[in-house]
Amino acid sequence: MLEGRWKMVIIFHLFDRQVLRFSELERAIPGVSQKMLIQQLRDLERDGIVERQIYAQVPPKVEYRLTDWGQAMCPALDSLLEWAAQKPATG
Repeated sequence: MLEGRWKMVIIFHLFDRQVLRFSELERAIPGVSQKMLIQQLRDLERDGIVERQIYAQVPPKVEYRLTDWGQAMCPALDSLLEWAAQKPATG
């Protein structure tokens, strides 16, 4: 489910900001192509981690947020990051 170069980055941005428009996500993640961002967001939506809200206006407005299930996994991801930061130096 979280496989892919950009999915974790997307999740962390949504966890931090709650709701982001597509253009805001695009600006927040340098190096991701529009096509890849769309694909990763659709995968996350299909897996029930992200929900998309489309507003019928011109130009179209699309917002993304974590679902309740997506929000529930964030503490586990925070713990994983803390664990990774404690990696002892090798040498």
